[in-house]
Amino acid sequence: MEILWAPWRLSYVQKVTESKGSGCFICDAFNDSPENDKKNLLLHRGKKALVILNRFPYNTAHLMICPVRHTGDFETLLPEEMAEIDELLKKSIRVIRRAYNPDGFNVGLNLGKPSGGSHDTHIHYHIVPRWNGDTNFMPIIGGVKVIPQSLEETYDILKKFWSDND
Repeated sequence: MEILWAPWRLSYVQKVTESKGSGCFICDAFNDSPENDKKNLLLHRGKKALVILNRFPYNTAHLMICPVRHTGDFETLLPEEMAEIDELLKKSIRVIRRAYNPDGFNVGLNLGKPSGGSHDTHIHYHIVPRWNGDTNFMPIIGGVKVIPQSLEETYDILKKFWSDND
């Protein structure tokens, strides 16, 4: 068995086991004090939608855009929620492009458990920056994905670029 050491993950594992929130990390982050936005990786609080970093990113700067309202049913999204989500999607791509200069993006959402959705009770769009060659020998041969930057460092960089684009 191959062992990967990731001691920086312990604080997250401990936080999850101690959590007494609603069971929805998106709602818990939004309902928490804005003073805790960095701890919750909440990049933007809108009126109808929010932007949050993925705690289990596929790549550096992997963001999620979610309606503030807790719903897992895409067909119930209101026009004003969709409009704000669309604007945040455009801004997120612009911010990631300026901060990290990716070669492309994967953007999408998983609806329901069978689609691969790990949290299917609160809709969230994924924005994953992609670089030419980011599927290198590590995931292909080693079965390991390397994320080269901590979530806190990524948050700080994106927050600066986010604020610069207001």
